[in-house]
This record gives sequence, C-alpha cells and structure tokens, in this order.
Amino acid sequence: MRRMQPQVTPVAWTLVMPLKPLPRAKSRLAATAGDPARTALALAFAQDTVSAAMACTSVRDVAVVTDDQRAAAALRTLGAHIVPDTPDAGLNAALAHGAAEVRALRPDAALAVLNADLPALRPEELRRVLDFAARFPRAFLADSAGTGTTLLSALPGSALGPRFGPSSSARHRSSGAEEIVLADVESVRRDVDTAEDLVAAEALGLGPFTIGARRAVTPQRGPGTVPACGTQ
Repeated sequence: MRRMQPQVTPVAWTLVMPLKPLPRAKSRLAATAGDPARTALALAFAQDTVSAAMACTSVRDVAVVTDDQRAAAALRTLGAHIVPDTPDAGLNAALAHGAAEVRALRPDAALAVLNADLPALRPEELRRVLDFAARFPRAFLADSAGTGTTLLSALPGSALGPRFGPSSSARHRSSGAEEIVLADVESVRRDVDTAEDLVAAEALGLGPFTIGARRAVTPQRGPGTVPACGTQ
C-alpha cells in the first residue's frame, strides 16, 4: 500500500451524503415496490444511513446534499446538516459543492462521501472503514459488487475528487485513491439499488426506518418481487 501513515490521533470526519429528490430516487425499485413505496423506501434508506452514521464515534457531523424538502426535514431531525444542491448538475457536482460548503466553514475538515442508501449500516463497521481511511490522503471503499463506490475519503489538504458513476471504483483507483480492503464491513458496502440488493441488506439486518417502510409495501407477485418484511 502506498503512502500509508500510522494513525496517531483519531480523525473526526464530516460525512457528505448525496440524495436525489425522492420522486426520482431508486427508480430500479419501482417495478417491485410501486412509486409511493419506492419513495418511502428511498427516504427510509437515508434515515437509517444518517442515524447509523451519527452514532459512529469517528463521525463529527453529516452534511446531506439534497433539494428534496421532505427528505431535508426528516434528516434534519436526525441531526444532519442540509446543503441545497445549488449546481443541480449531477452527482459529482453535488458532492464537490457539498465538500466546498463544509470546507468554507472548516478548511481543515476531513471529508468522506457516504452513499445514502445503506439501510443495514452498522456504526462500528463504519468506524473501522474510516479509521483505515485516515491512513491515506484519499481512499475509497468498493461496493458489494466491486465495481461501484460506497465511501470516498479525503484528509485535510486533499481534494475530494469524486468520480462516481459507472465503474466508479476503477475511476477512484486510477485517480490515486487507495482502496480500503477490510473484512467484515459488509454493511458499509451493501448499497441498495434493486430488489435483490434489498433482500441482501435484510440478511445483514435492516435499520428501523427501512423495516417500517417495508411493512407498508404490498408485494407484487413475480420474479424479483421484494417480499414483505418477515415473509419468505
């Protein structure tokens, strides 16, 4: 591993989470959940992610970049700061804007982008990932599929340089970010885009907001249907 530094003192991270307007979020769940349930699930994912992040001892605060007023109100009650998506020019522009807003107030902030769709997130697993990331100027964690990215970090003095999108793990690796390779941090890697992802997250243990949202889902029959909570 290149440029690894021993972690002398703990790093208090500011997490930057992007969240699309709920009507456009998690479109790949629409076929199995329907629009009202899909938007409820998208919000619940974000609520569970923020709640777990705020409980992580390595996290100082959470900034959510979103223009969705419903989501903003719900996440603000959990302690998140809301940054309006002023650029409105896609995911990477939103993340760069959020990072700039944080560092305009605290130039020495340690930043980490965290996906807002990690409904099984465990605070202790997130702490291990962030503690590992603190050894490098920039680092990233690949998603469960190995092609995407669920976390991208930048220590003070390093630009975030987000390159999310298709094959983002390869893009972050080629940009010089160090890959975080740790066992037993699956809850930080398990983002949810599809019905199959949600079933896999349920096996890890969903957070309370997502459990509640799933109970409101009326399952439809057919391949790939998301089963109601507690059914097989």
